[in-house]
Amino acid sequence: MAFTHIPVLCEECMQGLNIKPDGIYLDGTFGRGGHSRVLLSRLGAQGRLIAMDRDSAAVEAAAAIDDPRFSIYHRNFSALKSLCEELGLIGRIDGILLDIGISSPQIDDAQRGFSFEKDGPLDMRMDQSAALDAAAIVNTYDEDKLAYIFKTYGEERFARRAARAIVERRKEQPFTRTLELANLLKAAIPGAPGPKHKATRCFQALRIAVNSELYELQAALDGALQVLAPGGRLCVISFHSLEDRIVKQFYKEYSSLPDFVKNLPLTQDELMARYGDKVLLKVVGKAQKASAEEVARNVRSRSAVLRTAERMGGAYGTE
Repeated sequence: MAFTHIPVLCEECMQGLNIKPDGIYLDGTFGRGGHSRVLLSRLGAQGRLIAMDRDSAAVEAAAAIDDPRFSIYHRNFSALKSLCEELGLIGRIDGILLDIGISSPQIDDAQRGFSFEKDGPLDMRMDQSAALDAAAIVNTYDEDKLAYIFKTYGEERFARRAARAIVERRKEQPFTRTLELANLLKAAIPGAPGPKHKATRCFQALRIAVNSELYELQAALDGALQVLAPGGRLCVISFHSLEDRIVKQFYKEYSSLPDFVKNLPLTQDELMARYGDKVLLKVVGKAQKASAEEVARNVRSRSAVLRTAERMGGAYGTE
């Protein structure tokens, strides 16, 4: 079955990347290629686009792009540095796009196990070859560890109550289906039904835990610093506060002077002249969100936040 995906904040991303026709670009989250196809349309004959995705279904979908300027690799975006090392592209990438989180085709395919509204196997793996799935976490982690996951990754107020209900229920039989878990969480989490399903936060937390999403994001950001060319742009779209906080703090850390120089009796210009090579990023503009028109076309864009930064000329890891 074919599943559609509407690229979020697409034109804003293209503007943020400041595309050069002969540049080399990396799409770390190909999905179904919405952003990649638009980016390719902006490149000239000498341009190049390298795509990555941990989802084998996404890699298969990329076979439809018959373009010598395009290539795709079945890798997690956290491996972008090692991929660029293999390709001899360290310090040569003109722009990186990361569209973080789950994609519409993954949600819409019940057999992938991401949805709490459609019955499917309790899976949630973005990389289908990975060993750990949601069923393993739900059926084997103890109450403390489950509560930690729900609280930390889902910001679920009733994390302990949800974890306890799961542990009690699985004594009878293990969880195997998404609706089994969703219905239990609906009953276990107190409060009247609202527009947001009660299982939303716990399902988000399980997905993040299964796919190590926050760790992978941090690794991708660290790698981006090393592969971007001076003047290269990094555009990151996040969909919840945990991701956005990581991106925002990363940009702040590498766009500011080191703490040890901030109290020196020097002007800002003097500080930058002496220590500016330690400032590796420049934040470009403000965080951007989808317009009302885009949200009307694609409701899943409502929580998207795009942050853009530019690689400065300093050497990564300068002491």
